[in-house]
Amino acid sequence: MGIFSRLFQITPRKTDFAVPPNTRAYAIGDVHGRLDLLRALLDTIEQDSRDRPCQREYIVFLGDLIDRGPDSRGVLDFLIKAKEFLPNPIFLAGNHEEMLLRILGAHPEKIQDWLAFGGQECIESYGLDADEIRDLDSKRAQARIQAVIPKEHLSFIEEFADSFLLGDYLFVHAGIRPGVPIEEQTVQDLHWIREDFLDSPARFPHMVVHGHTISTVPDQQANRIGIDTGAYNGGALTALCVEGTDRRFLEARL
Repeated sequence: MGIFSRLFQITPRKTDFAVPPNTRAYAIGDVHGRLDLLRALLDTIEQDSRDRPCQREYIVFLGDLIDRGPDSRGVLDFLIKAKEFLPNPIFLAGNHEEMLLRILGAHPEKIQDWLAFGGQECIESYGLDADEIRDLDSKRAQARIQAVIPKEHLSFIEEFADSFLLGDYLFVHAGIRPGVPIEEQTVQDLHWIREDFLDSPARFPHMVVHGHTISTVPDQQANRIGIDTGAYNGGALTALCVEGTDRRFLEARL
């Protein structure tokens, strides 16, 4: 079965939240190594943009580009080139990007944990045998991984932001800590938080758009919108489009 993409709407289409006039943002959920779905979704976004011209556009990647899925390397290669022609691309760091930088930095002792956390698929996309890495001590394992991941890929990830604010929408990877001002949020929470954010009925200063936690369809709540729809394990790769007070969704799936 081939990949197909589509644009669809989930009510409410009109909302109380807005982005600035003549501005549109497409937020893309957790890619996790699914280059095939990413290409298809970006093609759909490009067609949507052509059909509905807008003065200023952003494409916001919500983090977790890597791990779990089959082609982390391909995703990074593609986006490093694509960022030169994508309209105002914004790349946010997820917990998986954080883990990669940690195990290649000060915490090589976490490599075995990372392999079980989706890192196995990541290093295999760079041509490494995960069993070989498991048999090495942490320092030698770190050196082997560093030898195969291009410095360009790591430099790209190191430049990722932790949040992006546009009008009434705040884009982050995992969520925010309820009751904490946006400027005081910790990187730990922005990359990792779950239940304390997901279960909160609090009205946040902005509508929070996030990934990190899988739902079968976009998870629209009064205070947040989750768009990690499980691309790596057979679900769709989803994008949220916000323009004025309109809200639409696009997806690519097998």
